[in-house]
Amino acid sequence: MGNKKLTILVPLFNEEESLILLYHRVTKIMETLLDRYEYELLLINDGSTDNSFEVIKDMREKNSRVSYINLSRNYGKEIAMMAGLDKATGDAVVILDADLQDPPELIPEMLMYFEAGYDDVYGKRKSRKGESWLKRKTSSTFYKVLKKMSNVPIQEDTGDFRLLSRRAVEALKRYKECNRYTKGYFSLIGFRKKEILFDRDTRAAGKTKWNYFKLFELAKNGITSFSTAPLRAIMLLGYSIAIISGVYVVFIIGKTILFNDHVKGYPSLACLILFLSAVQLISIGIIGEYLGRIFYETKNRPLYFIDEYNGERDNF
Repeated sequence: MGNKKLTILVPLFNEEESLILLYHRVTKIMETLLDRYEYELLLINDGSTDNSFEVIKDMREKNSRVSYINLSRNYGKEIAMMAGLDKATGDAVVILDADLQDPPELIPEMLMYFEAGYDDVYGKRKSRKGESWLKRKTSSTFYKVLKKMSNVPIQEDTGDFRLLSRRAVEALKRYKECNRYTKGYFSLIGFRKKEILFDRDTRAAGKTKWNYFKLFELAKNGITSFSTAPLRAIMLLGYSIAIISGVYVVFIIGKTILFNDHVKGYPSLACLILFLSAVQLISIGIIGEYLGRIFYETKNRPLYFIDEYNGERDNF
């Protein structure tokens, strides 16, 4: 039957400082597994503006096991991963970040569980070095909220670092939404899963490309992709306010009729109007977010364009 093939998929943006470290650590590990696995190191350059692409091409010239995809522009990590999954040729795929916060040294253990029949072997973080208390807390809170909102069991304290079998990869490739939340898709496809606990390291080099605005966008995509709970929440809020308002109106009318007490309370009335206006605007915003997603999905635009794949220009 011959050896199986492993694709190590690495989406990256402006990671020239860590690429050489990544290359040496991955090749060192895979050299010990060549009696069982062929491999390709598939690097997806997501529109980098530094020298990342030049470093990647140099790696390819020195080692034919290095493959690369150069996207036509920066699409974001979610789309870059999709491009990598579309081009991955391995019987299994390991998704790895270029910053080396997720240790590639866990690949042999992942392969052991893959050989035992698991389709999704994912790394679960025991600790997260180099991250602020605020980031850890907001991340933990988000996963708890999403888990309660979604009908799909969402994995907590996990990222994209995992090994996927070929059938898991083929299942993921069938999700072609443009507003993507791949971490949710991993749960959505099901199949046999196995967790591996590990301590997450600090970045090997360079600076993080994430900020709180991007994390908020990712969280928003996660919630709106896997739950309609916000829509139900504003509906329940509307019912609650209607009931309270009705009771209050009856109280005011009764007070006026029975005690001849004319309505005063202009400040409270103004506050009530402002409060209801704010609720209406928030509700419209939530509805608009879902409508916007429908609008973009109905366009059915291509997710990405490839400028170059292993030295060949893509003519579509």
